[in-house]
Amino acid sequence: MSVPAQESKHQLGQSSKGSGWISWIIVLALLGAGGWYYKKTFMDQQASANTASGKNKGKKGIGAVPVVLAGVTRGDMPVYLRGLGSVLALNTVTVHSRVDGQLMTVGFKEGQFVREGDLLAQIDPRPFEVMLEQAEGQLAHDKAALADLQLNYERFKSLYKDGVIAKQQVDTQLSQVGTLEGSIKSDQAQIDNAKLQLTYSKIHSPINGRIGLRLVDPGNIVHASDTQGMLVITQMQPIAVTFNLPQESLPQVYKKLRAGEELPVEAFDSTSTSKIASGKLLTIDNEIDPTTGTYKLKAQFPNEDHALFPNQFVNVRMRVDTERGLSLAPAAAIQRGPQGNYVFLAEDNKAKVRPVTVAITEGETVGVKDGLNVGDMVVIDGIDKLDDGSAINTGGGGGKRGGKGKNKEAADDNAAPAGGSAGSGKDAAGSKDTPAPAKAGGKGGSGSKRHGGSRAE
Repeated sequence: MSVPAQESKHQLGQSSKGSGWISWIIVLALLGAGGWYYKKTFMDQQASANTASGKNKGKKGIGAVPVVLAGVTRGDMPVYLRGLGSVLALNTVTVHSRVDGQLMTVGFKEGQFVREGDLLAQIDPRPFEVMLEQAEGQLAHDKAALADLQLNYERFKSLYKDGVIAKQQVDTQLSQVGTLEGSIKSDQAQIDNAKLQLTYSKIHSPINGRIGLRLVDPGNIVHASDTQGMLVITQMQPIAVTFNLPQESLPQVYKKLRAGEELPVEAFDSTSTSKIASGKLLTIDNEIDPTTGTYKLKAQFPNEDHALFPNQFVNVRMRVDTERGLSLAPAAAIQRGPQGNYVFLAEDNKAKVRPVTVAITEGETVGVKDGLNVGDMVVIDGIDKLDDGSAINTGGGGGKRGGKGKNKEAADDNAAPAGGSAGSGKDAAGSKDTPAPAKAGGKGGSGSKRHGGSRAE
């Protein structure tokens, strides 16, 4: 009787499991049907609306690439040579005491500017005053003795004429007179030396300049043999800057220097963005450094505002020539391809590839020798989407920048070695780097250098 009951329970469990699976299948089928209905009703309608909107927009401007243009101007561009320089004082003096003694007073403040002849310090003068008095006393004594010997010598000569004394006594008296005259000269030298030592006890500034930190305090004993010195004076006006240039530029610089031309030199800060001072080339060294292949130059700056400080590192820019009559354009417009440099020229709302010959690049401005004319509009932004003949859209608000008004003056006012633009292309070029079209290669650099005459065919 127990066996049939267990079989009934087993059949009932299997029936419950089967109905559970059927319930899950029905639920999943209902969810799938609901999802299909939602997609069909709502999502397909939204996709259709987007497609229609895209078609309407395409009808307004198919293939037009938004770009920014800049105008080409005419002007001159300076040719610069650049190097890393160090500020050097024309004169630096370490002031030492020339006598031994106690430092009594100091007549300067640390960091003070002094002029030549200003009193700096006072060494105790009393020992030298005593030496002077002793020398003067010895001189007075010897002069009195000399006067007595000279009188005796005159008497001896009279006695010798009368035959009273021998000639030897007269000669001896004359020798004593000469010896005492020599002593008087020695006494005078002692007086002069004492006066000189007394003068050295007052230390005066030998040059105009700025005093550094004090090295000896009042009350200390100083010696003429001290190696440290008492203070250091550095001349600040004018001041020099030494810098190195590659030996390839030596013939050009040396030729102008021998001809007497004044080469302007500018000093910039470490970031090459802010000009510190302006000066001129003073001279060049007489040899080339064989280890670096460079030669040293020395420029002089008035330094009226004390902007340059000894041992300061600066970036130096020296103008050696001027390229005249160039077409000026933003450096961002220049592209480089397998066949040379080129630009995208805007003509009739289309971008045309125009080969150019770049003469020089200075900051964000390039000087083009051939290929561009005044008034041409070149593309400086959006170049990565262009090809020869592409339709362009300059937009309605600031799509075109630049113009014809600024040419020569703008080219000469490049403020920094690595920045600064010329002409009206400054605003248009900006600092954005735009990649080149895939068919033609990369964008032209904006470094400060001369270019060869390569041209695309």
